[in-house]
Amino acid sequence: MKTPELRELSVKDLKERLDAEKANLVRMKVNHAVSPLEDTSKIGKARKNIARMLTVLNQKENESK
Repeated sequence: MKTPELRELSVKDLKERLDAEKANLVRMKVNHAVSPLEDTSKIGKARKNIARMLTVLNQKENESK
């Protein structure tokens, strides 16, 4: 997801997507340990998406204070 799309989401929705993305990352890492993924760049992309979501979430929480 792109940053402008994330900024449109509410804090609750952002937290839900963040949890889902973290679970997806763990699943991908386990699958990669068992049998190598064809496209290993997906792990890095998932990590960057999580970082992007955390950044937007922190910005939104700081704005509400």
